[in-house]
Amino acid sequence: MSDSSNLSVESDGLTPEQRLEPPNTRLINAGIATIHDMETLRACVAYENANQQRIQILRRLEQRASEIRSQDD
Repeated sequence: MSDSSNLSVESDGLTPEQRLEPPNTRLINAGIATIHDMETLRACVAYENANQQRIQILRRLEQRASEIRSQDD
């Protein structure tokens, strides 16, 4: 019983789709800002690449990845 959506849900319960498909950009930005681990971030990048492929969203995810990495240092 392997549901791929369960594999990409962070502890706050949001899937990549829920983070990246809200009706406005403020909610998308909030969804990205609340990513706190690289596993969730990678799931969101994979979701975006497989679906919308929006450059601005991918850049924001890349920026968030840099923020997460600097926090780990």
